[in-house]
Amino acid sequence: MPVSPSDRRPDPNALLSLAGREGRGRLTVFLGAAPGVGKTYAMLSRARREKQAGVDVVVGIVETHGRSETAALTDGLELLARRRVDYRGRQLEEFDIDAALARRPRLIIVDELAHTNATDSRHPKRYQDVEELIGAGIDVWTALNIQHLESLTDVVSRITGVTVRESVPDSVIKKADEVIVVDITPTELIQRLEDGKVYLPDNARRAADGFFKPGNLTALRELALRRTTERVDDQMLAYLRQNAIEGPWETADRLIVCVGPDMFSQQVVRAAGRLATGLNADWLAVTVERPGQEIGGDALAGLEANLRLAERLGAEVRRLNGHDYVGEILRLASAENVTQIVLGSGKASWWQRVTGRSLADDLLHRSGEINVTVITNTGTEAPPARRWWRRLVLQPSLAGLAMAVGCVAAAVGIGIGLRHFVYLPNASMLFLMAVLASALTVGRWSAITAAVLSFFAYNFFFIPPLYNFTIAEPHEVFALAVFLIVAVVAGDLAGRVRERAEGEGRRAANIMSLYEFSRKLSGITSLDDVLWAAVAHAQATLHGRVVIAVPQEDELTVTAAWPPDINLDSTDMTALRWAFEKKEIAGRGTGTLPNIAFEFRPILTPNGAVGVLGLAQPEGAEPLSPAEERILVAILDQTAIAIDRAKLAKENVRTAALEESEKLRSALLSSLSHDLRTPLASITGAVTTLRQLGTKMNEESRDDLLASIEEEAARLSRFVANLLDMSRLEAGALNARRDLLDVADVVRGAVERARKAFPTRLVETSLATDLPLVRGDQALLGQVLFNLLDNAHKYGGEDSSTAVFARREDNEVVVTITDQGKGIPPADLEKIFDKFYRRGKVDGRAPGTGLGLSISRGFIEAMGGTITAESPAVRKRGTRIVIRLPAEA
Repeated sequence: MPVSPSDRRPDPNALLSLAGREGRGRLTVFLGAAPGVGKTYAMLSRARREKQAGVDVVVGIVETHGRSETAALTDGLELLARRRVDYRGRQLEEFDIDAALARRPRLIIVDELAHTNATDSRHPKRYQDVEELIGAGIDVWTALNIQHLESLTDVVSRITGVTVRESVPDSVIKKADEVIVVDITPTELIQRLEDGKVYLPDNARRAADGFFKPGNLTALRELALRRTTERVDDQMLAYLRQNAIEGPWETADRLIVCVGPDMFSQQVVRAAGRLATGLNADWLAVTVERPGQEIGGDALAGLEANLRLAERLGAEVRRLNGHDYVGEILRLASAENVTQIVLGSGKASWWQRVTGRSLADDLLHRSGEINVTVITNTGTEAPPARRWWRRLVLQPSLAGLAMAVGCVAAAVGIGIGLRHFVYLPNASMLFLMAVLASALTVGRWSAITAAVLSFFAYNFFFIPPLYNFTIAEPHEVFALAVFLIVAVVAGDLAGRVRERAEGEGRRAANIMSLYEFSRKLSGITSLDDVLWAAVAHAQATLHGRVVIAVPQEDELTVTAAWPPDINLDSTDMTALRWAFEKKEIAGRGTGTLPNIAFEFRPILTPNGAVGVLGLAQPEGAEPLSPAEERILVAILDQTAIAIDRAKLAKENVRTAALEESEKLRSALLSSLSHDLRTPLASITGAVTTLRQLGTKMNEESRDDLLASIEEEAARLSRFVANLLDMSRLEAGALNARRDLLDVADVVRGAVERARKAFPTRLVETSLATDLPLVRGDQALLGQVLFNLLDNAHKYGGEDSSTAVFARREDNEVVVTITDQGKGIPPADLEKIFDKFYRRGKVDGRAPGTGLGLSISRGFIEAMGGTITAESPAVRKRGTRIVIRLPAEA
């Protein structure tokens, strides 16, 4: 069913991509097939026109290579001063990115995008400087030759025979807002070279004999035009999606490329990158490790370099673990909806030629509907890690050699000793035990060494004629050969079992360590405790210096470090801030400040970066192994979750405080509206009546109005006094006196005051004669008792009395005030001491602010006593307030 125009919606991903460009500068790339086509000339010519149109244009860096016509175009344009750098006794001039950011023009010219910066620069490559400028909102124009694209370097090397040493990720072109092709024919370019308009004469002759051949230039020109066409297609597709214009849309392709540690994998990765770019597809770079297998040295460095190359070309890296390479790859392909698998195939090994089956053959046989693309290189041998002897012979060690010699010597000694007591027709089992002991103790290399030594020792000591390497009987030759084969195979298998057990043991230890770490984090709610736990665990696991920085008051601050005396210099802090702001790895071995000691990784949550972890490995240490990489990623993930949880806990406390504050504010406003407005209305009404009818009213009526004014004014006075008392309590400004008091006198005074305030209320008192003295503040205690009598009057019910008792219990004086009202539900007995808490609904409630009992508790506790409520108090009704004060000895 066709979709009507009104129902069409723009592609959400396209809109998000468009929104992501907001606030960023625009990148324009002048792309050429080769040096000398006029990229810089065209760029400066357009820049001059922009300058005349009033645009703020600055030349950050331009390389004219001695071309006078190009140099003349810089006249009238503002030139940014270059940064001078000492490099091996020479003075180099580099682009000054800090000066460019400080100048902040509308448009800046940065020539030669593929240039490699000096070693002490913030970024190793100039294209990274350009990315930072764009991120800061500055438009950038730059120039690039097609041979410098990362995915095409091997193709250009094969075409021209010239090795391309400087490269730029293809993503730079893909993200460019505009690509302008500067193109001339090969004939015209060669003529320009001969006229000296490209290089100086000596360099021009060498270039004409090598790089600048008509065939080479034609091929490079085709590559430049094809890549520009692909970029135009991408822009057109993005426009159609953003504006909900009907397709037809192409189906989404997704690729996997298999990556190993050998050099050929670089070619495979670049080929997969070109294929993914041509298909406009996402792709994954996958490496598979066997359980218990750990690679190191050059193989690990090669694997990491190949994976980083794939990341630069836009791939997502995945590390798999399993015995069945093909099965693991196909499981990932199925889970990720992969449509095509790319892998390399060099020269077949002798075993592959015998069996007729290789990794590529297995994938083709089992891939089903998934297409398999095999990149062949007949000049490349099978990867070293795949050779049978590499699987057998691992790195030798003196300990393994010593163990092999010792075990074989022990077998010889035992065999010779037994021969004196019993007939020993076959001593091969003793040597087989020596091989197994070497395998299980040290490893495969020691076992294979023991097998070879056993072969000669068995022959020398136990096969006639003895004590020489001659074999008399033919069947002994066969037996000895079989023994050697069995010993090597048994030793290899036993060594494999040991290595696998060790690998599983390390993996179990890592899992247990991460479990303990996550368990520890689960019980921590404080952010500081989370950060210190994270740095301590990372340092103990990865054996390096570790720091964690989190934003505090809009500034990244190192909050935890191990060891604690780590100090980061300004360069380290620059990389740290870059990792946080860009949400990408920075520092050692990366594309941003690669020469510093620390590698900084952002700690990411769904809400963005919440911090940065920095790791500095010991001097001379190898890069993190895949297992250590997984541990570090797990630590970052667990730390991110814990930081998020700690922040949420803090936010919950803050939210609860805000909610409580909102409740108090509502209660205060309610009290003000009810308990302030009511007496004011009564006073205003009485005063108005007296002014208008004062002379016409009899004496008794006037006295009643004046009494009403006096009573309501007293209510207002108590209301204000309660508010002031509560503010004193909350501010901690209450200083209770510690005088000796007679509780009976204070009770009598409070009762007399209540009788005057509530003349209709009956108050019964019962005071013990043996009451001891207490220490406290007479005024505060009197105020508490009056507040309690006031509450009893409000809630005690009509025509009922209030009972006040004072007695001694052990070392305390107990005062109780009991009313005969409805009582208080058990769940509310503690709540009545909260601020502004009022029983019942707003309509028809008794007058009051809900502060009396809260103030009373504060006063009593200030004098060292306690106050509680009990209900029911009398015949299943009423409420009793109990005050306990320590008696003075």
